[in-house]
Amino acid sequence: MAGRAKPHQLNPVGTITRGTTGVNRLRRSDRWLINDDLVTARLHAATDPLVVDLGYGASPWTTFELAARLRTVRPDVRVVGLEIDPERVVPGRDGVSFARGGFELAGLRPVLVRAFNVLRQYPESAVPEAWSTITSGLAPGGLLVDGTCDELGRRSAWVLLDHTGPLSLTLAWDPFTVERPSDIAERLPKVLIHRNIPGEGVHALLTAADRAWSHAAPLAPFGPRARWRAAAHLLREQGFPVREYRRRMRDNVLSVPWEVVAPSPLDESVADRM
Repeated sequence: MAGRAKPHQLNPVGTITRGTTGVNRLRRSDRWLINDDLVTARLHAATDPLVVDLGYGASPWTTFELAARLRTVRPDVRVVGLEIDPERVVPGRDGVSFARGGFELAGLRPVLVRAFNVLRQYPESAVPEAWSTITSGLAPGGLLVDGTCDELGRRSAWVLLDHTGPLSLTLAWDPFTVERPSDIAERLPKVLIHRNIPGEGVHALLTAADRAWSHAAPLAPFGPRARWRAAAHLLREQGFPVREYRRRMRDNVLSVPWEVVAPSPLDESVADRM
């Protein structure tokens, strides 16, 4: 289609990551994307529904999966996978293309960027600049998902951002293999991974979520999803603005506004260790 943006030959911004990936590893974030009202509204409103999968790794399976799932929301969505390592750029197929690029997005102007397991390999001090570089390249109203997950995709966490900054934190996990909400702490996004300590918002949230999970133990015979719905309800009663979804989710999902978990300023001695 005429007028569609194509990747430019810009100097990629960023460093090569380990490239660990796997089939269906990012299924929980994908399911959330196609059920989130803000994300789906921005996709529907976009003149050019361009989506960038940034840092897809050594194999592009999750990029193809992202495209297939987003097409259930908008069939004409375009997905471009970007990798800073030129040896990982593969030929396009199934309506998905690939190019070399980093945080500068190869000059593209996407409405949505997914960057999973990318910033985890950077120091925490590098996160604000990376976020700023990516969000400055978004289309008007564009969104960034910066997330982390384990190797099998059973534990996931991500931050949703727009050009103004972070909007929310979401945790999603397999109801049948994760024992308690705080087990997700080891997969928090880079900006929060070192903040699960007393006095920080994310620590308070996870501690309260564990308490609510324990309180909901009598519902365990009805399954972990029913138990988590009761725990999330208790968190809301305690004043935590945990998002309530209209559709029942396959995963256990805990989503809160960013201000609930926003990191507090650290002194220089602590920051130097991160």
